[in-house]
Amino acid sequence: MSTLKRVGVIGGGQLAWMMGDAAQKLGLELVVQTPNKQDPAVAIASDTVFAKIDDATATAVLARLCDIITFENEFVDLDALSILAHQGVCFRPRLEALTPLLDKYHQRCYLRDLGLPVPEFFAVEHQDHEKFASKLGFPLVLKSRRHGYDGQGTFIIKDFASLQPKLDYDITESAFLIEEFVPFERELAIIGARSVDGEVVTYPVVETQQEEQVCRRVIAPAEITPKLAAEIEAIAHTILNSLQVVGVFGIELFLTADGKVLVNEIAPRTHNSGHFSLDACETSQFEQHLRAVCGMTLGNPVLRCGGAVMVNLLGYEDSLFDYQKKRSHLLQIPRAHLHWYGKTESRLGRKLGHVTVLLDNQNEAMNVAHTIESIWYPNTAN
Repeated sequence: MSTLKRVGVIGGGQLAWMMGDAAQKLGLELVVQTPNKQDPAVAIASDTVFAKIDDATATAVLARLCDIITFENEFVDLDALSILAHQGVCFRPRLEALTPLLDKYHQRCYLRDLGLPVPEFFAVEHQDHEKFASKLGFPLVLKSRRHGYDGQGTFIIKDFASLQPKLDYDITESAFLIEEFVPFERELAIIGARSVDGEVVTYPVVETQQEEQVCRRVIAPAEITPKLAAEIEAIAHTILNSLQVVGVFGIELFLTADGKVLVNEIAPRTHNSGHFSLDACETSQFEQHLRAVCGMTLGNPVLRCGGAVMVNLLGYEDSLFDYQKKRSHLLQIPRAHLHWYGKTESRLGRKLGHVTVLLDNQNEAMNVAHTIESIWYPNTAN
């Protein structure tokens, strides 16, 4: 068992908040760096450094309060953190594991150079983007290279007339990458964890379903062949071992109509596609992450039930409501587990909470999801 007791977390959103119960179980204290006193993880932290996520001066203060530092999100200044690392601050995952991932173009190049299958892509440069766009054809996907999440910074472009205004909006030529539009059959994801000693474990491959490019539902496990599951697990092992990760990473993939898998993106942290593990697995992704970064033996990621469906509760209006009545109705669903993040403000598309329902039969998943959504969203038919 590790002797580490105090873990610093850069970021104070729901991902850090969901580490709270696991930290208590493992006898750990969490110290959070976050800018807002209303952020979810402030409620479960033993101490808080109130500062922006990319404020390395504040991270130096965080380091003095903790044994190690980990990340809830990747919107950090690696150059500034590297100075702290050279001074002996322990980051897990190590900064070198994050370096090729934070810029999505660099991430794609890294995956391609590993020999992993990825959509065709190129960096936007003023003089040649029209040539390469013509090569890919329309529709195509335009992505912000940094700081995009939950559908922000990702645009489906249907023609040249739609492409140029997006590029003109941000005149920095290196701000975007362009990739082929993949007419996928399904979107899949896998959570992988790697320990200090190099042990790798993976969670069941899941199917993710998006609405407006934001994850709405996760079905665990995905209904795929054992061969395909093994292929995706091998991809996860390759990525985690190549980067020498310590901690949990989320890997998003496309499954094409002809059965091919393409790696879409890597999230160097716990991930929305793994939230089902809080209730459905022997070891949640959040406990697993803390185990890994603290040098403990990894837990068993196996499902404790036949399957599960997780539905994100997204904001659909600007309000200050706590939606207590709807939350009570959701809890009346058999085997439902509600996780409410305690955010004080709702806005369109904001993740306010999620519901996981444990299943005996995967065929129930979509019916259950629709029941949840009919309760949560106004004017949604059963």
